[in-house]
Amino acid sequence: MGFSARDLAAATPATRDRYVDLLRVASLAVVVLGHWLMAAVTPDGQVGNLLAVVPGLQVLTWALQVMPVFFFVGGFSHALAHRSRPRYAEFLRARLQRLLRPTMVFIGVWGALALVLQLLGADGGLTGVALRLVTQPLWFIGIYLAMVAFTPPLLRLHGRYGWGAFAGLAAGAVAVDALRFAAGVPYVEFLNFALVWLAVHQLGFLRADGMIRRPALLAGAGLLGAVALVAFGPYPLSMVGMPGEKVSNMAPPTLALLCHGLWLVGAVELLKGPGARFTARARVWRGVVAANGIAMTAFLWHLTAMLGVYGALLALGVRLPEPATAGWWAQVPLRIAAAALLTGLLVAVFRRFESPVPPGPATAAGGPSPASGRGDSPPASLAALGITLALLGVLGLSMTGFGGLLEGHTATLIAIRVSAPVAVAMTVAGWVLVEGTTFRRSR
Repeated sequence: MGFSARDLAAATPATRDRYVDLLRVASLAVVVLGHWLMAAVTPDGQVGNLLAVVPGLQVLTWALQVMPVFFFVGGFSHALAHRSRPRYAEFLRARLQRLLRPTMVFIGVWGALALVLQLLGADGGLTGVALRLVTQPLWFIGIYLAMVAFTPPLLRLHGRYGWGAFAGLAAGAVAVDALRFAAGVPYVEFLNFALVWLAVHQLGFLRADGMIRRPALLAGAGLLGAVALVAFGPYPLSMVGMPGEKVSNMAPPTLALLCHGLWLVGAVELLKGPGARFTARARVWRGVVAANGIAMTAFLWHLTAMLGVYGALLALGVRLPEPATAGWWAQVPLRIAAAALLTGLLVAVFRRFESPVPPGPATAAGGPSPASGRGDSPPASLAALGITLALLGVLGLSMTGFGGLLEGHTATLIAIRVSAPVAVAMTVAGWVLVEGTTFRRSR
């Protein structure tokens, strides 16, 4: 049985934090818009990065790199969800169903398409670029899976130490960067994929318990820290990855990105009052509910839509202007409108795999809603193995892409070489283990 946005909005309890839902939708929307703007496709079909063409625009990433806000919202969501579902396996399945189902469909569709294209020899040019690029946003899914997996133990640490648990993760991130840049220890930087993002996630626990009482101090300290690190340290200006750079603030995450996350979290907390009043409007809340119901599907398919627009233009013989020229900027609104339209069409096709349920008091805002199905949960050990396989598979696929399937193309995941088929197999196996043995839909 499906539920309309109006039904879901009407079923919202008064205790729900609607501002958190708004932050979830808004942060993903900014990420999507940023990807569309940064794509700089040349007249011969090569895909570059606008921030590399116009380095002066990199300062905009200090406002537009909002993934920390999404992970902060995820921490808030997971804290509430785990307290209503303390069993590990049940918590995992409830958190991940709306995340993994649309992801598995995306992987299946693109995997089959990539194989057909390569068998037909049609995987060159922009098509080949697309096969490599469309899976890149899956890194976010992998990190989010890790956050779900670590929620129970980190929530216990939060309950015991409060801000001390966050400080421990932040101190770990400081130590990693010191070992990386001062001592030259190899591979240690990859630890910050966990430490930096889990520290931001931990801030969501603090918000859930009303412990962020001085957001202005948090924002100011984060902003000053980020400015100092970029000005005097080995950190680049851009808060997103740049092609060819020796040091990236994103991959792996750095202490500068953690400070950036602090200032963003403080900033959105300062806007909590106006945001709550805004989402209290019935029409606005219906829009937020509707957008939350398709947010993950839109995120998964937005690069497909963007590359589809560029591919159609090239196929029709439309000569693309050189990136960052006056003609290129003049086309930006039209290209974004076309990408939004195509994304909407893809969402209409695949949204059924991201079905929302009526929000209740235990439904945590800002993350995938608890599943509407009930059934026997798998043992906690199998659930833990399942989420580990799924997150490694998704991260691996984000790095390999779907190009070169028949040639056995591989990429390095931390220190291990993985191929797309192996990554897909791990993701499927993990998903099956998390789902458990039985499942029935409840109305």
